[in-house]
Amino acid sequence: MKPSQFISRKFGLWLFAVVLLLGFGVVVARSGPLSPIQVTTLRVEAGSLSPAIFGIGTVEARRSYLIGPTAAGRVKAVHVDVGETVKAGQLLAEIDPVDLDERLRSTEAAYARAASAVTAAEAQRKDALARRQLAELNAKRYRDLGGKNFVSTSAVEGKQQELDSAQAAVEASEANLQGARQDQLRLKADQEGIRQQRGNLRLLAPRDGLVTSRDAEPGSTVIAGQAALRLVEPDSLWVKARLDQGRSRGLAVGQMADIVLRSNASTHYPGKVARIEPVSDSVTEERIAQIAFERIPEGLSVGEMTEVTVKTGATQSGLLLPNAAIKQMPQGRGVWKLKDGKPRLILVKLGDTGLDGTVQILEGLAAGDEVVIHSERELNEGTRIKVVSQIVGKPK
Repeated sequence: MKPSQFISRKFGLWLFAVVLLLGFGVVVARSGPLSPIQVTTLRVEAGSLSPAIFGIGTVEARRSYLIGPTAAGRVKAVHVDVGETVKAGQLLAEIDPVDLDERLRSTEAAYARAASAVTAAEAQRKDALARRQLAELNAKRYRDLGGKNFVSTSAVEGKQQELDSAQAAVEASEANLQGARQDQLRLKADQEGIRQQRGNLRLLAPRDGLVTSRDAEPGSTVIAGQAALRLVEPDSLWVKARLDQGRSRGLAVGQMADIVLRSNASTHYPGKVARIEPVSDSVTEERIAQIAFERIPEGLSVGEMTEVTVKTGATQSGLLLPNAAIKQMPQGRGVWKLKDGKPRLILVKLGDTGLDGTVQILEGLAAGDEVVIHSERELNEGTRIKVVSQIVGKPK
């Protein structure tokens, strides 16, 4: 090989290597880890915002009743079924009384005997009073006669002793009468107690309502406090809604709400916030609110899922940004604002949030500022970026 050919070949290889390295550098600079981060941006604009919060809820009864016996027993009969409407005081079910009827008759007989004993004690007291009155007259007469020496002292003392005995008999009769009356009161209380127990075995409807559950059948045994039937008042149905804590600022009782039932998604029912629970769910980070219907829909079922939208304030005007632009930083909540083509973290003060994810900016930005909405990777101060209309892949 001639020297000139060797030098030409060596130069060509070096030139190829240089071109390859330059190409590799261009590829790394444009698509590798050193390439600019692709971002999408948006300019801050003024607009109007209607503060609202969305949540999922279930239909519940504000007033529901668990109806069951106060003592263990066997179910004798159930007179209603699920879905039936009942009136207050209506007999719903009965528990087998076992021996309560016999015990009641026994106490009634004992009470009648006690009444007779009271009558006898009253007669004995009248007899003792009459004897004491006679003894008082005799004792007074003998004292007068003794004072005139017509009778002996022993005779006077004998009549006084008869008076003392008559007085003791009166006291004894009064004590017997009091004891008979107390015994009568005790038997009366026992009788009323057994009657109450017997009445508790008749399960009555406490209010007009709808039977939602039948948890016992004739022949089954229930314990004290166990519900045999469940009853709700249909006019007390409302929605138990679970709302995001992070967006619940401004939530208050009396605010208007919009309710959509899972069974009828095309119809919106007006309502309002009736109560806000004082205890939130720390696991799901949700606040719990009770939403009342302005007019309860016909055929509404307990436990049905609903979608609830609560209007937490009046329509406001101000600077608006998508919620995706807000970043939670150690310093606080902020946005990446473009300044001279470089991202710069700006802390902002936020206002209300709309249902479309738009958030109101109170401080930190001005109209026309360009901020980053989505980024290909995490940003830092001064990071090289490339503004694109859409990021291919998952934005961060």
